[in-house]
Amino acid sequence: MFNQIQYIKIPQSETLNSYTKNKLDKLLKRFEMIQKIRVNFKLENSTPKKGKVCEIECSVPGGKYRAEATMEHFENSAKLAFELISRQLAKKKALLSA
Repeated sequence: MFNQIQYIKIPQSETLNSYTKNKLDKLLKRFEMIQKIRVNFKLENSTPKKGKVCEIECSVPGGKYRAEATMEHFENSAKLAFELISRQLAKKKALLSA
């Protein structure tokens, strides 16, 4: 299992780190098929209010999944991105168990 949290051109935040690790732990308990997961946080200059981006890339047997969310705060972006990746993985899990 390989987990990585990256901050691209922004300072690292201990609060955001612990929030993300908590979300990762929940996701990994729910979906044991995850082999590798990477979470990237970065700022986007296109919109001043909604420029906080969270990208999640997840590798499972048979494919890769990706979710991206842009919101006003990094925590909200992470929450939405984790919801999106969770939906994708739930569909994959349903296909594998069928």
